[in-house]
Amino acid sequence: MNITPPSLETNASHVFIVEERANPSCDFFVIPALTAQRLSYTRCLFHELVQAHALRNAIVIFIRYVPSPWQKLISAQRATIRHVIFFMDDDVLDVAAFAGMPWRYQLKLLRLSASRAAWLQQYARLWVSTAYLQQKYAHWQPRLLLPTSIPIEDNVTRIFYHGSATHQADIDWLFPVIAEVLQSNKQLSFEIIGGQHIYRQYKKLPRVTIVHPMSWPSYQSFISKQHYHIGVNPLVNTQFNKARSYTKFFDITRCQAVGIYSPNSSCADVVTHLHEGLIVDLKPAAWVEALLNLANNKALRSQLLMNAQQKVAYLNQQANNQLFDYVEG
Repeated sequence: MNITPPSLETNASHVFIVEERANPSCDFFVIPALTAQRLSYTRCLFHELVQAHALRNAIVIFIRYVPSPWQKLISAQRATIRHVIFFMDDDVLDVAAFAGMPWRYQLKLLRLSASRAAWLQQYARLWVSTAYLQQKYAHWQPRLLLPTSIPIEDNVTRIFYHGSATHQADIDWLFPVIAEVLQSNKQLSFEIIGGQHIYRQYKKLPRVTIVHPMSWPSYQSFISKQHYHIGVNPLVNTQFNKARSYTKFFDITRCQAVGIYSPNSSCADVVTHLHEGLIVDLKPAAWVEALLNLANNKALRSQLLMNAQQKVAYLNQQANNQLFDYVEG
């Protein structure tokens, strides 16, 4: 078994990684190998073709799939390219291996992988992820690429919004804000709860987690295990929103997060701006600025969180006293 790590000539001008989207195949195997050899790279989606001159003396690595536009480009420019490599961490070249998979996925593998086998044998080298694949495709003389664990990113700031379907107007308002924030700061992530409509709406954004709606008891169990940094609670001016209480302040603080709230809301009645959280005019640009500034100011978040926790304790005591008065009265 050949376990010698694949090596690439370091005098290549650049490496272009062609992938359908960001994926574990690339992050576990290919990126660490390139990083270890100090090779600069650009990750390209299927539709992101590069100019022919950029391929001169370059390396092109296909991750699992070979899209038609790139296939045509490589065929035309192969003489000027240093290496073309196809990496696979599943048996995507053998139609017989697809048995039992959903038929849509089988068609995808056939169209983008298995049907390219002859072309790949002519134009590309083969990298594989396991000894099984290396042995099966021994006639290609493939190289085995070992995986590297992905380090935990402890510098990511987590923003979240948890609201039911009754908050659809607020969720719609929030979308362009989150889109701009995530685009501006690559160290931010966002989590939202929602069904298919919200999934279709938010899935296009990077670093977004969409949690399926759940029952209240399940949510209580779920949230008890979470830790976030910033919670957002925009409330657009609707008749329904006017009746909402300030329980979102409790939820956000419980998650060790600092909240950003709308003015003229019940949360704004108990939160003092820049003391227990932020009260920001319901204007997208203002919320983008507030989110980016708060994400970059850890000291401020710590102070606001401490104040918010004290305010929660005070509000709890106030509620208990009120209940006592009702019972005694």
